[in-house]
Amino acid sequence: MARLFDAYIMVDWSAAAKPVTGPNSIWVGILARNARLKMVFTAVNPDTRLKAVDFIRDMITKLNARGDRVLLGVDFSLGYPFGTADALGLKRTESEHAWQAMGSYLSSKVKEKEDNSNHRFAIAASMNYAISRGPFPFWGAPKKEQVNTLQGTKGDFSDAALSEYRLAERYVRENHKASPKSVWQLAYTGSVGSQSLLGIPHVHTLRDTLEDARIWPFETGFDEMDEDSLDGIKTVIAEIYPSQVEISPRPGKVIDELQVEAIARHYWGLDEKGRLGSAFGPPKGLDAEKIPQIQAEEGWILGI
Repeated sequence: MARLFDAYIMVDWSAAAKPVTGPNSIWVGILARNARLKMVFTAVNPDTRLKAVDFIRDMITKLNARGDRVLLGVDFSLGYPFGTADALGLKRTESEHAWQAMGSYLSSKVKEKEDNSNHRFAIAASMNYAISRGPFPFWGAPKKEQVNTLQGTKGDFSDAALSEYRLAERYVRENHKASPKSVWQLAYTGSVGSQSLLGIPHVHTLRDTLEDARIWPFETGFDEMDEDSLDGIKTVIAEIYPSQVEISPRPGKVIDELQVEAIARHYWGLDEKGRLGSAFGPPKGLDAEKIPQIQAEEGWILGI
């Protein structure tokens, strides 16, 4: 059985406010065939988000040009808990889904700079004001960034209209030995909120500038993929969770680099065995009634 993809690009993102390389920075791992048709892994460590996005765009364009279909994985949430777009008061047409409205909204708010500086805490504070007029639902900010509508500690989600976790995070917590953080958490160990806030606009830009790119599961459907369903698609962008694959430390290698290599080889291995297609569909035990909200707003993690 032929593989669904020819190349696999996995990204470990960062919300750093200055150019940085090494641990806790951006790592882009590329697993693709070389001139001898052998699959080879290469890692790149751009020091800013803008450089990273330019590199990813150029690399995918080159791979597409030679006929490769690419799986692009990013290690941050591509959606927010069900109801977020409405809670923000985002206006949208009948044909526009919540994930699109959120992408447009964040793209209008996030203004990246060449020096990697950003205003993610101010953006989160303004979103909190729109949603609750207080420090909810975003939380987790250093003292100097705390204001009336953004605090360092978590608010009360027990009776809140918005869930602390998306269905995907809840599924992982209930079915795997892992504890992914909430997209509302902006700082502290393991947090992903800042990466999502800054990363989603870049994903939407890549989707719009790359030829025949689609974001899973929003545009592809939350179903098993095969060659027919991928007809005309050159790049699939998906949310990944690198921690689902175990790694072994290697001398001279940064953990983030090892993780993007491991997850790239994981998906390649599944594809080689004809099993990657099923990873794009819902897992066993997921309530089918929840699928519409996953496709319209929340998104999912590939292969959990």
